[in-house]
Amino acid sequence: MASNQEIAKQVVEAIGGRENIASFAHCATRLRIMVHDQKKIDQKKIENIDKVKGAFFNSGQYQIIFGTGTVNQIFDAVESLGLESTSKEELKSEAKKSGNAFQRAIRTFGDVFVPIIPVLVATGLFMGLRGLLTQEQVLAWFGAVPADISPNFLLFTQVLTDTAFAFLPALIAWSAFRVFGGSPVLGIVLGLMLVNPALPNAYAVANGSSEALLFLGFIPVVGYQGSVLPAFFMGLLGAKFERFLRKRIPEALDLIITPFLTLVVMIILGLFAIGPIFHSVEEIVLNATTFVLELPFGLAGLIIGALNQIIVVTGVHHIFNFLEIQLLERTGANPFNALVTSAMAAQGAACLAVGMKTKNKKLKALSLPSSFSAFLGISEPAIFGVNLRYFKPFVMGLIGGGVGGFLASLFHLKASGMAITVIPGTLLYLNSQLPLYILCNVIAMAVAFALTWFFGFNDKMLDDLNSKK
Repeated sequence: MASNQEIAKQVVEAIGGRENIASFAHCATRLRIMVHDQKKIDQKKIENIDKVKGAFFNSGQYQIIFGTGTVNQIFDAVESLGLESTSKEELKSEAKKSGNAFQRAIRTFGDVFVPIIPVLVATGLFMGLRGLLTQEQVLAWFGAVPADISPNFLLFTQVLTDTAFAFLPALIAWSAFRVFGGSPVLGIVLGLMLVNPALPNAYAVANGSSEALLFLGFIPVVGYQGSVLPAFFMGLLGAKFERFLRKRIPEALDLIITPFLTLVVMIILGLFAIGPIFHSVEEIVLNATTFVLELPFGLAGLIIGALNQIIVVTGVHHIFNFLEIQLLERTGANPFNALVTSAMAAQGAACLAVGMKTKNKKLKALSLPSSFSAFLGISEPAIFGVNLRYFKPFVMGLIGGGVGGFLASLFHLKASGMAITVIPGTLLYLNSQLPLYILCNVIAMAVAFALTWFFGFNDKMLDDLNSKK
């Protein structure tokens, strides 16, 4: 197998040489390259380079999949050739100019929500562990009952599980200000203003234990605990308004006047216009999502489990972050996670079947680690590196995902968090759901594996693919 330095040289050459590379960076699994001329890329040569698990154009970038860990080493090797890298933010800025309006909007939406996902993942794990530690069966192992749990301990766990969602608008407004070029600290303060204790608590108003404040006798004002869209649009408009002010206010007064006007104008708009309007939109989106997820006879799981990975291929799957955050914030549970998990597990199993059935050493070396990556929750190497190349394994994975999602829907599986799936996702089901969660994934994998093994792949497809290149 070639060294990382040799692989880096081969990548640069196949991409069209140094002069064709505008900028490059990397994410968790992919080397992301902006090129001057897409026609100069030798796709066949790229795909035949050692350690490459797939390559494709998406979001204005040429993305080469190497996998977790490996991509960091290849990136360093490319950089050592004397090519100057760029930050992911700069690369995204260039990429934002490409794609249609819908794709650009979804990409921007993802840029805002992705940075706050780690803290929501941690919160979900805390919820899962809290549920495990307070189960009667678990406590019985230690000769205890729920009444034996210290109130102070429960309070401590509540701090771990409730904080992120209690101040969610602050997290979202901070991220939106950062993405749209404003001062993130102003975003934090605006977000905190939306949940200031001086305002009636949104949950208390909803259950009738508190009343909204009335301004001018007819405008109801409440806090926006857990709201997503109001915080997002306050961040978007607030950042643009701050930039507008900075260009027009003299430097000597900028430090005082700009943040003052930004906060005053935006909190007025937030409480009296942006908040009420987009909170209503948010309710419509949430009700529509809930309606789909509650379709009878497992239809929601069948549809979402079968189609989810197609949406991943299009690159607009970041919209699901918003839906999952809404579900968790409003209901304390996330039924969407189990459906997506089945879809990813099935793609991993289809890829595994290809790796175990093929006699081609390179394809075997590509398929097996890619399938394991999918079982850890990253399905792109399996999809782009193997399944989509031969197409039938991808279709068999979709069928397996639909079957697994169908069962997850019938069993009413609900995660305590988001963003982790398949094997790591078991941590979100540390209660009576765990056996059913495992069963759904095993069945999804078994269906996808069996269909791929018997109908979805043989080495003749490999020969046919090579002959077309």
